[in-house]
Amino acid sequence: RLSIAGVSRFQFKPIFLGTVHPRSELAQHRRVVNSQKCVRAGGKHNDLEDVGRDTYHHTFFEMLGNWSFGDYFKEEACSMAWELLTEVYEIPRDRLYVTYFGGDPSLGLSADEECRDMWLRLGVPASHVLPFPLKDNFWEMGDTGPCGPCTEIHYDHVGGGRNAAALVNQGSPDVVEIWNLVFMQYSREVEGNLLPLPQHHVDTGMGLERLVTVLQNKRSNYDTDLFTPILDAIHKGCRAPRYQGLVGNADVGRVNMAYRVVADHVRTLCVCITDGIYPGFSGAELVLRRILRRAVRFCSEVLQAPPGLLASLVPTVVEVLGDAYPELTRNVNQIKDIINENEAAFLSSLERGRRIIERTVQQMEPSTNFPAEVAWSLYGSLGFPLDLIDLMLEEKGISLDSAAFNELALEDAKRKAGGPQAGEPGDTNTHLDVHSLARLQGSGVPATDDSPKYAYTLGQHGHYEFSPCQATVLMLYRDQSLHKEVGAGQRCGVILDRTNFYAEQGGQDSDQGYMIRSGQQDVLFPVESVHLCGGYVIHEVTAVDTLRAGDQVQLFVDEAQRLACMRNHTATHLLNFALRHVLGDSTEQRGSHVTAERLRFDFDTKGHVTMEQLQQVEQVVQDLIQKNEVVHMAEVPLTLARRVQGLRALDEGYPDPVRIVSLGVPVEDVLACHSEAAMQTSVELCCGTHLLQTGSVEDLAIISERQLVKGISRVIAVTGARAKEAREVGQCLATEVDSVSLRMKQRITSIPEMQSLSKEVGQLTKVVDNTAMPQWQRKELQTILKALQRTANTAVKKLELQQAEKVAQILLAKYCNQPVIIDTIPADSLSILMKVVNQLCDKSPGTSVLLLSPQASGEVLCACQVSKKCLPTFSAADWAVAVCTQMEGKAGGSPIVAKGSGNAKGMQGALTAALEFAQSKL
Repeated sequence: RLSIAGVSRFQFKPIFLGTVHPRSELAQHRRVVNSQKCVRAGGKHNDLEDVGRDTYHHTFFEMLGNWSFGDYFKEEACSMAWELLTEVYEIPRDRLYVTYFGGDPSLGLSADEECRDMWLRLGVPASHVLPFPLKDNFWEMGDTGPCGPCTEIHYDHVGGGRNAAALVNQGSPDVVEIWNLVFMQYSREVEGNLLPLPQHHVDTGMGLERLVTVLQNKRSNYDTDLFTPILDAIHKGCRAPRYQGLVGNADVGRVNMAYRVVADHVRTLCVCITDGIYPGFSGAELVLRRILRRAVRFCSEVLQAPPGLLASLVPTVVEVLGDAYPELTRNVNQIKDIINENEAAFLSSLERGRRIIERTVQQMEPSTNFPAEVAWSLYGSLGFPLDLIDLMLEEKGISLDSAAFNELALEDAKRKAGGPQAGEPGDTNTHLDVHSLARLQGSGVPATDDSPKYAYTLGQHGHYEFSPCQATVLMLYRDQSLHKEVGAGQRCGVILDRTNFYAEQGGQDSDQGYMIRSGQQDVLFPVESVHLCGGYVIHEVTAVDTLRAGDQVQLFVDEAQRLACMRNHTATHLLNFALRHVLGDSTEQRGSHVTAERLRFDFDTKGHVTMEQLQQVEQVVQDLIQKNEVVHMAEVPLTLARRVQGLRALDEGYPDPVRIVSLGVPVEDVLACHSEAAMQTSVELCCGTHLLQTGSVEDLAIISERQLVKGISRVIAVTGARAKEAREVGQCLATEVDSVSLRMKQRITSIPEMQSLSKEVGQLTKVVDNTAMPQWQRKELQTILKALQRTANTAVKKLELQQAEKVAQILLAKYCNQPVIIDTIPADSLSILMKVVNQLCDKSPGTSVLLLSPQASGEVLCACQVSKKCLPTFSAADWAVAVCTQMEGKAGGSPIVAKGSGNAKGMQGALTAALEFAQSKL
């Protein structure tokens, strides 16, 4: 299977962390070798920007790996790698260089001299064994998780007896890393610290493409037989010169870069689409969409190729990779159709975006940054990836005003999260005041025809097609007054005669998108929100150019955002039906809110919803999704709608006629006399936009459920890819909880080990509490973790008491019932130290005790207890303060018990002060 996030280490992460279920098949592995399809184009390890610029980076590549799970370690890994390269593949030894981790004092990590010495023993010359810092030779899977030092093997393509050590890790195309051997020794915690893993592991990765380059004696991956057939096919299909392998300044017009980009990206598209990942709008699908658009852009603008070149390369890719991956041969036509469909959609946007950039550059002052608001409209309205904008500007020698762009992104995120803040004039351009509304109506300005918002169809491969809409600007609204003209840079509300934008109503968020003026395709007016007021649809727009009443415009909705809202709105109807089905017909909707990210649903309930009921609700929804029922919609007179038995929300103030949405049953059947069809399915009055078939919901997961007030509950759910991700996360967390449970059942006698397990339970609890996952599963895991935390805390206290009893017995024997005991002892925590003091005083009631415990950090812990016979003359709190003050520390407590801490430098003086204080009080 494809690893879209990075490389193939992720499936073995539970083994590295020691969280794998001991009875699982995964836990039985000790040595593994594999070859895996990988894509690096997102996340921590992202090669997308390097692809095409050099001759050895790729988005898709085949990773060859060998693994040891607590079996062999550094010596065997290095020895086997050296033997394979020099003896089996017969690669000349003098062309190979190895690197090792040179240490990092800030993390307390010393140089990996063990690794260095092993390479020297294998016969690698000292001049070919090179230390490098953390960024080069310490491998991390992400911000947290398994990590460790690594040793890399680099190959010098030039050779000839030269010493190329100075070119290692310098980005030279002549000296390239071919194999990385990672020694998994640590786990990076959330706090940033490193903890040793329970066992040491080996994880190596060698890119097939780079290895083939060496074995075929080529200077570039693109010169091997993995790529040359594809490059030849590109040349036949375009009007550019033949590929010459040029890079950098030598590559005039970036023609060779374009060849490499297209050859690499079409391979990626083929394997991803075959593995079920299609260009889309979130997660891995969004990554693939960016890759496809990057390839299309280079085909069209640099190689001057006609539309369809990218898809025409698919048979050649299949010819190269089909023997290794036979699934490719079965999907040729599907791959071509999906590529062509997405290419056609992007080419129109690409041409418009190019013109916008050209026009903006012509109007710019010399030596200025590209305006952020124009880049933002390209990004938000045309779906241009930021890296593509940067690349197109870079070719013109211009930089984007990144700070201003990031500020716009932040403002957009805040607006989506919570709308206008208190005191901000958030609605002065979108909510008509009563006087302006009266002026519009008195002037005979017709209400907006928004019926085109329902004009969409279901096309090939299940893709929705949204028709653009032609409209006329009737009036502009700004600062609570009507205008005929608004200047560039001003935010305003645009009132049109007709629109395909959905205005916020019925609990569904408004559409976003953009409008362009007829005959002026290179000026985009981003539509940020849409509102309905008195029959007029107000589009909130920031004018990038002067906008006037009478202007003819063409409207384009943000299809990804609209589709996500449609999916979640239809899912809301499914959820409503499922809740009534499981909890009973008395369950009534109290409110809902649909956004592109999620849906919220409030309803009556007689009591708490159980985990079992949540699971049943999800299952009812899943069944309706699987049936792929047709979603029927029709406008009918209100009098007819009142006939429908069991119709929900009939008492709300709907306009006449009303819109009925029925799942699986045609509206005319629902309206038939004495029909009970509406009792068996979801039938609601709704003005929202919906899917045309329930199958497009794909999945639904309820990720939150709580009571707002007595009798009313609120659920939050996600659909599609977000629901799938929530389920996968839930399953991963369940596996980790199972692993902790098993370890808790083992007999642990070490206090630090049990404390570590207790801390792990606490951290896992926080993750479970705050991560999007099925709510029924969250409740289940929370119950288990709560019990585990109690067990761990009890076990820690029991072990501490046992340890305290042993130390107390030794001290009692040493001091033989003396009235005062003052000493230093080793103790892992203040809790243990205090327990030792308590034990001593319990066993010898007439004795007053003060103990110090120096820590490895340089801190000294202090705990004391005074015999009740010595009160009130002798106070434990005063005693601890006197002692800790000597160590430049602090203390506090009661007359009987107290505790504190200080600095080790003053410990001897503190012991003297402790004795003198006690003697003065006794």
